[in-house]
Amino acid sequence: MRILVADDDKEICDLLEIYIKNEGFEVEKAYDGQEVLNKVKHLDVDCLILDVMMPKKSGLEVVNEIRKDSSLPILMLSAKTADVDKIRGLTRGADDYVVKPFNPLEVLARVKSLMRRSGYKSGTVDANELTIGPLIIRKEQHQVETLEGVDIQLTALEFGILHLLATHPNRVFSADEIFEKVWRQESLVPAKTVMVHVSHLRDKIEKATGGENVVKTVWGVGYKIEN
Repeated sequence: MRILVADDDKEICDLLEIYIKNEGFEVEKAYDGQEVLNKVKHLDVDCLILDVMMPKKSGLEVVNEIRKDSSLPILMLSAKTADVDKIRGLTRGADDYVVKPFNPLEVLARVKSLMRRSGYKSGTVDANELTIGPLIIRKEQHQVETLEGVDIQLTALEFGILHLLATHPNRVFSADEIFEKVWRQESLVPAKTVMVHVSHLRDKIEKATGGENVVKTVWGVGYKIEN
């Protein structure tokens, strides 16, 4: 497993490298935002520790670029303590946030937690198991459970809708598209039929996850799951 540490302060990178290597992980380091993007593109990276204030491209710009095509776990570091900065970082796509000065052991613990929860594996695609948001989806077993291990019992059609949306994160599917791909027949008047099944799917997910809104409606267009 390889962790990329990105900070323009080389002492911080070196310090985190010591702790991370002590846990048996490989470490790559980067000192500006463009270097981060280059290494994420060309290396197998399993987690990114990223400073917000970086030369060339800011940490938030880097997150935006990565999230276009990757679910790589990202922990952000920042000297900013205002809640608005934390919210901005997380809504841009970061998974967690630590404020400087930090305890390296806390950073390491959070990185391990992110990697466990995400199920992300660099350079590989597990066609059977998919982790997105608070859910783990296993296609072959027709099984869905939360990250906390709570099983969600779905009908075949509900599972089909969830799997379709989850395997195309951020893409909006119209009711017609969902009907044709999941029901496997040409749509005639599917909008209400799809809406009912999506509603049941949402209810089951929200009950199991404590209210998580996983399947989102794009009004007038269709449905999606955000990565």
